[in-house]
Amino acid sequence: MNGQVRVTAIVGTYRRGGMVDSAVDEILASAKEEGAEVNKIYLLDRHIEFCTNCRACTQKPGERRGECPLNDEMAGILEDIERSDAIILASPMNFWTVTAIMKRFIERLICFAYWPWGQPAPKTRDKRRDRRAVIVASCAAPALLARLRTRMSGLLKTAADLLGAKTVGVLYMGLSAMKQDQKLSERNRKKARALGKRLVGKG
Repeated sequence: MNGQVRVTAIVGTYRRGGMVDSAVDEILASAKEEGAEVNKIYLLDRHIEFCTNCRACTQKPGERRGECPLNDEMAGILEDIERSDAIILASPMNFWTVTAIMKRFIERLICFAYWPWGQPAPKTRDKRRDRRAVIVASCAAPALLARLRTRMSGLLKTAADLLGAKTVGVLYMGLSAMKQDQKLSERNRKKARALGKRLVGKG
């Protein structure tokens, strides 16, 4: 990547200062130390409506994302992402998948697909993957078991793909519910900082 890299984190946790939030902070701090401009978006703070499946955003052809008729903050979030060179998608696991607020965000990414009525399945508008992405997830189960038995990381990777990003790293933190206010382990902190460097092409 040439010039200053811009990194945007999309955070789908309900707990500020928790494991997922802390891991994102470490990734962003590491990227910033390498000269990146960083931006953190808490989905909890943003007004994002539920997708109504009207498919208005999918009807017109072209590489540019379709326009959603809902009046909320989703378009502004997507503009932030489109101005970024790298993204972080972060969510704890709730009921074997991402949180409801992250799922709501992901469902609205249908605007990156072309799906006119009569076409059996959507097609991604733009196949370029010129951004980098890191996935951050936590779960109460052992990390390996969760990765093998759930589609959570796959769902976040699909979201990154729709946002024009190639996933270059995953931080999956298991056994995250052993304490009420569990902190980020030193091992995961080091992994997070390494991923920050990788996001800006230094790792």
